[in-house]
Amino acid sequence: MKQETVVVIVGAGPAGIAISACLNLLSIPNIVLEREDCYASMWQKKAYDRLKLHLAKNFCQLPHMAFPVSAPTFVSKDMFVQYLQTYVYHFNVDPLYQRSVESAWYDRVAQKWVVTAKNEVLGSVEEYVCEFLVVATGENSEGIIPNVYGLDSFKGLVMHSSEYENGKKFVGNDVLVVGAGNSGMEIAYDLCNWGAQTSIVVRSPVHVVTKELVQLGMYLLKYIPCTFVDKMVLMLSKLLYGDLGRYGIQRPFNGPFWIKQQTGRSPVIDVGTISKIKTGDIKVVTAIEDIQGDQIKFTNGQEKHFDAIVFATGFKSTVRKWLKDDGGLFNEKGMPKHKRPNHWKGENGLYCVGFASAGLFGISNDAQNIANDIFKIVHGN
Repeated sequence: MKQETVVVIVGAGPAGIAISACLNLLSIPNIVLEREDCYASMWQKKAYDRLKLHLAKNFCQLPHMAFPVSAPTFVSKDMFVQYLQTYVYHFNVDPLYQRSVESAWYDRVAQKWVVTAKNEVLGSVEEYVCEFLVVATGENSEGIIPNVYGLDSFKGLVMHSSEYENGKKFVGNDVLVVGAGNSGMEIAYDLCNWGAQTSIVVRSPVHVVTKELVQLGMYLLKYIPCTFVDKMVLMLSKLLYGDLGRYGIQRPFNGPFWIKQQTGRSPVIDVGTISKIKTGDIKVVTAIEDIQGDQIKFTNGQEKHFDAIVFATGFKSTVRKWLKDDGGLFNEKGMPKHKRPNHWKGENGLYCVGFASAGLFGISNDAQNIANDIFKIVHGN
């Protein structure tokens, strides 16, 4: 099967459905290809139950549709999925599901992109030809489990955070969470609340703040330089939490908002984990040195038995696996070569959305920029 359209969008996460909605409003034909059997599969199938959006709802809405006034400031996972369902229906976004993109290359003679995708239901290969290609697979396309010496000998359960739902099946178990970002800290808290004996690996310095401090900081950034905002937020954080170094958590040298702007790495938004660490209900441990059976040895010499390991060690882009011509857009890690705000446009009609390390707010901005740019090219403006 061969099909021609103006725009092909790879990925039907929030980024993919946002750009499709924007293009639909501009009456630009587009096809969305999604490898899973639903849109926003990360949210619908691979997010833990207690997850809430870490930013206020006005920073998390997609283009042209605000959250209902009745929605709480910090929206739950289920409420966000409902919002996405309404969004998809309202803007007539209609992805083709279970299409696993195998390659995309630019035909310089025809000056068009050729995308091949396997129809996982029929087992057939389909071809899509388009003028513009939008990569919307994002930064979180595939979970990362690091190479740890002896991991293959571990007798217990090993999972990535994207597989974690809740701590129900871990009651009474010794569970190690690897990774002290937002997911790791929140999963550790959830495990502890379910009655698991919980430890968390904290390898690198990390800022810990509240949702309210993030809100305050994002508001102040509109009017005050980042340096001053960081100083204020850090002062308030220290007043709230005290010296976390005594519990094994060091603060980075640079401030939380500077780090977010420069690296895309967010501060940890505390959901109650720190109080559990202070009472000893959650143990902080150093990096893993090696694993022998169900015994894990840490770099500080400590050794302990565990029944399960949850790796909250992040995700990676998989775009380089199938994109044969990067259009000058992506580096070897499948991330944009250029920093925002100049990250979303490549050569020959290639774009990316959801790669700005700026969350849903960044997705919204990217989607509108790309749709408007395509509209101008199509109409010769």
